Amino acid sequence: MDFKFLMILILGFGFMFVFTAFQTMCNIEKTILDSISQEDDTFKGEGYTSLAIIYLFFSLSNWLAPSFISFTGPRVAMVVGALTYTAFMITFMFPSTVLLYVGSAVLGLGASITWTGQGTYLARCSESSTISRNSGVFWALLQCSMFIGNLFVYYQFQDKTRIDKETRNLVIGVLTVIAVLGIVFLAALRFMADNAEHDNELEQKHTGCGQAIYALKSAGQLFLTKKMLLLSLAFFYTGLELSFFSGVFGSAIGFTTKIAETPKEIVGLVGICIGAGEVFGGGLFGILGNKTTRYGRDPIVIAGYVMHMAAFFMTFINLPNSAPFKDTTDISYLDPPRASIALVCAFLLGLGDACFNTQIYSMLGGEYVNNAVGAFALFKFTQSVAAAISFFYSSHFGLYVQLGILVVMGTIGTIAFVFVEWGFKRQHREQEALEK
Repeated sequence: MDFKFLMILILGFGFMFVFTAFQTMCNIEKTILDSISQEDDTFKGEGYTSLAIIYLFFSLSNWLAPSFISFTGPRVAMVVGALTYTAFMITFMFPSTVLLYVGSAVLGLGASITWTGQGTYLARCSESSTISRNSGVFWALLQCSMFIGNLFVYYQFQDKTRIDKETRNLVIGVLTVIAVLGIVFLAALRFMADNAEHDNELEQKHTGCGQAIYALKSAGQLFLTKKMLLLSLAFFYTGLELSFFSGVFGSAIGFTTKIAETPKEIVGLVGICIGAGEVFGGGLFGILGNKTTRYGRDPIVIAGYVMHMAAFFMTFINLPNSAPFKDTTDISYLDPPRASIALVCAFLLGLGDACFNTQIYSMLGGEYVNNAVGAFALFKFTQSVAAAISFFYSSHFGLYVQLGILVVMGTIGTIAFVFVEWGFKRQHREQEALEK
């Protein structure tokens, strides 16, 4: 087996285990915290606020991530970042409003170096001919995390209207152990040299503090280019839809009491269906990587857009406007709400998300190989700003307003991505013509 592809597999398994813990926790955090507050009147922690803090600190620290990685390299950055995910899991065993929010902030800081390190390492393990395959394989492995954690949660939450302390601690303990296993995989990654086409200015001209300052300056200059500004609109949409399906959608279903006799247990199934869509999309695009490279990324992103619009419409007619906040007997246009439709929407949300993210990874790793650190940092910066904004307004806006925002930004983001992809296609055709 090709050594670089082996590293992609180890990277994928490392992230799969770390995010089995984190994505499952995101999916159930609102439900868990509501149960804690019912037992402890002094606990005022709020799930959406915690997630908003995570993504706020994630977005701000992304500007510093290239500088950090210029010192440590991507492997050390990913291990350090993964430790903050594990620490966040542990805070739920000791319910405290202050500890929850501090843990959220620390995780946000760690997430920036984790994801920027991941994108950089993925780019170093790839070439223009393998970036689409590697992005798809990594994404499929990453999203397998949705199966493991949520299947466990589904069985633990069965027939429960409130999540008791014993169940909470068991779930959190198991998720913490799984996160530690992911750190072991990330620590096993081997050094991969920078594969920039030109000599890396970062290493040649700068050392120490100057190297870190140059990395920050380089990221800022890249952000102001026309193509990156347009791509930022697509990045922004992925942040909005990420926060919706990872934090709001599952909670809205769990709070819709008429959808099932025990709606809380459906939350786990929702996570599994989202994961099924993500894994199917990532695996498909990994297998069809060469065809993606040949025909372009825009058809896949447009397909993802159509799937998301279908999911938003079905969610609109299936779930009540008040569903994101607390248990409700309200209904929307379907009476009673259909659990089967909610699960179909979950699958489409996952598959559509895979369409967007695998092609963004492919574009950044393939077209921005000379500044992969900066490109992936800007992607995660814009995505996390959007997620933070979304989680802040999720506590105030009803479901229908949130769906309206997603429809508008999804349309704008898709158009922007397609426009940039066409620009790269034209650029490649012109280069091929000159070479002939």
